[in-house]
Amino acid sequence: MRMLLLLFVMLALAPAAGADTVLLMLEQKRCEWCQRWDREVGLIYGQTAEGRAAPLLRQDIHAPLPEGVTLTRRAHYTPTFVLLRDGAELGRIEGYPGEDFFYGLLQKLLESAGQEPREGA
Repeated sequence: MRMLLLLFVMLALAPAAGADTVLLMLEQKRCEWCQRWDREVGLIYGQTAEGRAAPLLRQDIHAPLPEGVTLTRRAHYTPTFVLLRDGAELGRIEGYPGEDFFYGLLQKLLESAGQEPREGA
């Protein structure tokens, strides 16, 4: 019976397993494309399936990277969105091509990383 209870608890907590996958947004002050992303996507991103699969972590492009984050190459443009798992880069979107293209590109990154967006809250 305890094994069954343990299995149930593990399955119930499974959606939290994606917490090691984040979307790092590298931005800078007065970046008009960053501001556009904020208006078109930023307000709702955390409520989307993509936002639940890869919560957003914002960082100034000129600041040191958060501890434990490793990029495959330096970012030069803002915004740059880097999909990270356990701090390692899995892929990136350089620039902001508009809401529809952003979500399409992010979907491809998540799929190639084996991270399916999670529906529901």
